Amino acid sequence: MDELFVICSTFEVDDGGARGFVLARPDEAGSSKPWPILVTRKGNNFYGFENACPNDAAQVDMDNEGNFLVCGKCRSQFDMDTGYSFSGASQGKSLTVLRVVVDEGDVCLTGVKLAEEDGLNLDDSEGAPEVMITGD
Repeated sequence: MDELFVICSTFEVDDGGARGFVLARPDEAGSSKPWPILVTRKGNNFYGFENACPNDAAQVDMDNEGNFLVCGKCRSQFDMDTGYSFSGASQGKSLTVLRVVVDEGDVCLTGVKLAEEDGLNLDDSEGAPEVMITGD
């Protein structure tokens, strides 16, 4: 089985909601680079996506009514559980899907390579919540 990386507890993502995180991934030179992801929830099902619109790489978030995800730049709209864009400049494309597993009340990523270090010294004004990544 692939290694599990704990992202958050299940109760930290509201049913019908989404929550963004910034993790660290190694780049080609072996340094750490920020990697924004998004976890969505519908009932007991959790979904993970790279938080980058396929049209312009801008981050996506919930729409005001909480029905779908929307790109902050081009306003493309995406399904919360598939990442498929059904309108806007990204129509017909999808967010990059991540493998998410729920393990003992924790939402975990699997099948990815993360940088060993925590803390990317991101300015709080970027709106990135603090996340501790642990290996299981």
